[in-house]
Amino acid sequence: MTTARGPLGGDRGLLPDLAGRRELIGGWAAITLIHYFVVEATAMAVWQGNPGYDRRAHVISDLGAAHCGPFNGYEVCSPLNWLMNASFVLQGVAMVLGAVLLSSAVLSVAAEPGARVIRPSMASPAAAFPWIAAWGVRALILVAGIGQAMVGLIPEDTDLALHLTGAGLYFIAGPLSLVILGLVWRGHTQMSWIVLLFGVVSLGATIYVLAVQLRVEEPGAIERTMAYPIILGLSLVGLVVAHRVTRERKAVRAVLRSSIPGTPPPHRTAG
Repeated sequence: MTTARGPLGGDRGLLPDLAGRRELIGGWAAITLIHYFVVEATAMAVWQGNPGYDRRAHVISDLGAAHCGPFNGYEVCSPLNWLMNASFVLQGVAMVLGAVLLSSAVLSVAAEPGARVIRPSMASPAAAFPWIAAWGVRALILVAGIGQAMVGLIPEDTDLALHLTGAGLYFIAGPLSLVILGLVWRGHTQMSWIVLLFGVVSLGATIYVLAVQLRVEEPGAIERTMAYPIILGLSLVGLVVAHRVTRERKAVRAVLRSSIPGTPPPHRTAG
């Protein structure tokens, strides 16, 4: 692993671009996942199905059902189904953007100020692990994003098989990405334990649901135990990355200003 002074061998190509615009966009894309909670509450408020919407009994996808009528033992009717499905799709797009725009190098060092990494081909297996693991995290987030977009594009009452396929991708790949990233960040930031906890809770709930073959008494409650930690965990990851990139960008601008002849030093206020 290199230091903040520069990469091994003087090869600047090994340094992740922690002040790049695409990295900032990728971090903020992950943060936007938090919008889901506002959309869910809004869709629940106008629910017209029978019985009334219950977070413990009704699964999230009922809010995105395309039609009013009997489905899965309930009379579902969600006037804002289009809004709920748009949220699913936007979440998927945001996750795909995060996976594409955030490089493995950035993800592997974003939690530790001043940290740098080198490519696996030029490092020992131990030093290469964060980079390789971060690559896996990106791949998992990409898969989870595709799955979440499928959930919104294919409501449950249009093609249940494809809808469940998308949900499966999301609920398996999403928590796995958080578990791995939490381990990569362990020892670098206290946030690692929160990210790891979100991943473990979601993954544990997913394993339980698969073990009982989707037969649970309160499907809405267990599904939210699977979904909420993914949203919160990935939003937290985006916050950590965006904060690090913003600091790096400010540092770069400060260096550029100080290198311009005649530029006055930064103004300091009392206290």
